[in-house]
Amino acid sequence: MLYAILCYNDEKEVAAWTLEEDEACMARLGEVQAGMSAEGRLGPVVRLWNTDEAMTLRKTGGDPVVLDGPFAETKEQFLGFYVADCASMDEALDFAHKLAAANPGSGAYEIRPLRYFGDNRLKPA
Repeated sequence: MLYAILCYNDEKEVAAWTLEEDEACMARLGEVQAGMSAEGRLGPVVRLWNTDEAMTLRKTGGDPVVLDGPFAETKEQFLGFYVADCASMDEALDFAHKLAAANPGSGAYEIRPLRYFGDNRLKPA
């Protein structure tokens, strides 16, 4: 089954990292990803830009409203996600534990099963 592992953290804290701190964290995360990737069980891994560059289209009773920024004001922001092919929720949680150990500081990983709706896989440009 496919699982989305959603990454949350305080983006101001992450943005304050030096280039060296950021590269070191990404290298540690890359080591965790390597095993799943080598087995062909890791799909897209995405790091999102900061929320000050985001926009939200909020559905209302009438025409949708477009807002600057993320959909909610929170201490932690949605920073990115993994798509992993795991045999069970326990295995997905184990992968998230390894990611958390490689990524310093606070934050959270939300693990959710995925379902495909149609065959809309992107093809590289």
